[in-house]
Parts: sequence; structure tokens; C-alpha cells
Amino acid sequence: MKFRILAAFAVVLAIQVAPAHADYPDKPIEIVVPFSAGGGTDIMARIFGSSLAEKLGVPVVIKNTTGAGGEIGMTEVATAPADGYKLLIINTPNVLTIPLERSAGFSVDSFALLGTIADDPATLSVLGSGPIKSIEDLVAAAKEAPGTLTYGSAGVGSAGHIAMLLLEQAAGIKAVNIPYDGTAAVRTALLNGDIKVATANLGEALTFAEGVDWRILGVMASERVASQPDLPTFAEAGFPVVGGSLRGLGVPKEVPAEIVEKLRKAMAEVMTDKAFLDASAAAKVPVRYLDAEAYAAELETAATALRALWDSSPWK
Repeated sequence: MKFRILAAFAVVLAIQVAPAHADYPDKPIEIVVPFSAGGGTDIMARIFGSSLAEKLGVPVVIKNTTGAGGEIGMTEVATAPADGYKLLIINTPNVLTIPLERSAGFSVDSFALLGTIADDPATLSVLGSGPIKSIEDLVAAAKEAPGTLTYGSAGVGSAGHIAMLLLEQAAGIKAVNIPYDGTAAVRTALLNGDIKVATANLGEALTFAEGVDWRILGVMASERVASQPDLPTFAEAGFPVVGGSLRGLGVPKEVPAEIVEKLRKAMAEVMTDKAFLDASAAAKVPVRYLDAEAYAAELETAATALRALWDSSPWK
């Protein structure tokens, strides 16, 4: 009898000291997109979230928290409870540039990285019916009327803003940045004639161009993109500029290791899932998977390059 009582007590004690997250996840998970709905990051997140829900067996809800070039959404997740129920779509360069520019409520070290989902080269686009037909035309127009070439970006320090800064540096030109809450708004602004150039990553630009007066001038990649062989690189026009957005997933830094590992495993499964890959291809999402370790190394390299750009040509 005494043995049975002790055994029962041991079972109760084990239940009491078992981690509260042993059955994670047991409720819906939220993925915060720090940009507006309709842009490339948002579209990618919704496709990924649908597949992640299947792997984890709970609903995955996409939440758009916009503003300040992504700072508001990233800060929301950095300061969220470390329980694994709030995830973040992390975009470069924003996660690296915002802490360079100003005091922010996060840094890249605020997050435990899960892996990458997509790597999207930067593009510049104009109205198809307009006078600018090529990268060379764009640079010539900027030189002919300095300070009058306006372009839309998803905010100061965003991928589009940094891409244009790199071109300005390489081509010796100056353009005027008009910030918006996201690339979907940039698309509208270009089509309305409010700006002369739209910055967007390739997946977004291809979607934005469908059925409208839109011309993609080229890609800021080291070589032509296999799926779009007619689009030249900026290097071909004499401006060896490489830029864009590496998009990944993270959680607050203090999320327990076992939850982080469960999420990493589920993410790896999603990234090889045929349904996910097919849906991504249909939506023109340029899928690229790096595990957490490789992702961290890529971010470290990018951070070094961006700090050098900031030190030589700080942007505001």
C-alpha cells in the first residue's frame, strides 16, 4: 500500500513539473507580417502559413502589423510572450537597417531564427507606356534632371529604398524616395502616376505587372533569373548592383528550445512539400530554404555590408 501511494505521488509530481508546453501547439499560431496585405511578403506568408497549419495540426493566422518600415510588427514579436504562438516574417534589409538608423525595440538578436522561405531580387519598374524603356534610360533621366526622379518604396531602410541607394551610388545619380506602408501601395502609386519608378522585389513586380501598364527594367541579381531570362541584370547595364529581400521566419529569442526545434522541423517539412512549392510557383514566390544556422550566417554577411553602406552614405 505504501509503495502504491508513493508511486501515485510520483506520477502526480511528474505531471506538475512537466513543461507547460509539452503539448505545443494546442491553440492557433499567429504569424505577424510587418507589411500590408497584398504585397509579396504577405502573399508568401499566407501560402506558407496554410502549409504550416497542416504540419502542426492547428490553425495558423496571418496578422498584418504595418508601419515604420516594418518596425512596429517586428517590435510586436520581439516583445511578445515567449510561448511560440507568435511568429514573425523577417525581411532583409529591414531587420538589419532599422536598428542602424535609429533606436528600435528590436535587433536581429531579438529573434530565434527558424529558417528562410524566399530570396527575392530587387527590381525597378516604370509605366510601360512611358519614355523610360531600360535601365540606361532611367539613369539618363535621373542625370538630365537631378532630384526630380521620384520612386516609391515600402519605407526608409526597406529593400526597395536600399536597392535605389545602391544604384544611386553606382550610377552617380540622386532620386527622391516616397515611402509607403507596403509595396501594394507603391504599385497603386505608379499606376496613378504619383511616382515615376516603383521599387519591388521580383515576385511582387511580376504579380503587379499582370494586365496593366507596367515595365520591369531589370533585376538586381548576380545573374539573370532562370524563370525570367528576358530581364537583364543591372550589371549588364554597367551597374553591378545586387539587392533584394531574404525572407525568413523567427520567434522571440526566449522561446523554449524544444518549441523552437519543433517549429524548425515543421518548417523544413513545409519547404519540401509539393503542394507548398506548387502554390509558391503559381504565386511567383522565389522559394529558397536555408536552415537556421545558414540563415544566421547569411544575415551576418548582409549586416556587415549594410553597415559599410550606412557608414559611407547614411540614409534618413
